[in-house]
Amino acid sequence: MTRAALGAGTLEMLILKTLDTGVLHGYAIAQHIERLSKDVLAVEQGSLYPALERLQAKGWVTSQWKASPTGRQARYYTITASGRKHLGAKKTEYDRVALAVARVMRGT
Repeated sequence: MTRAALGAGTLEMLILKTLDTGVLHGYAIAQHIERLSKDVLAVEQGSLYPALERLQAKGWVTSQWKASPTGRQARYYTITASGRKHLGAKKTEYDRVALAVARVMRGT
């Protein structure tokens, strides 16, 4: 089965949701999304890091360099208060659209 690629808005929402659980470096963010989606969603490095840069530019994420568990330097990302607020709005919008799509697919 092929894995689904994520659109920019969806990827940003999933990154914020992932960072709402704690501070992580980029590779861990991608692994978290892929693991929880049971490998249905693919997070390509070429999409992940530009998304993280956009989130930082919007003030929804901050970052700092720290040593990873392997001893290598990695950039760790943290969701900000405004990022949490934006995530809440995106989740409400997502829930509304998902419910509407489900209704159409069921024919009810």
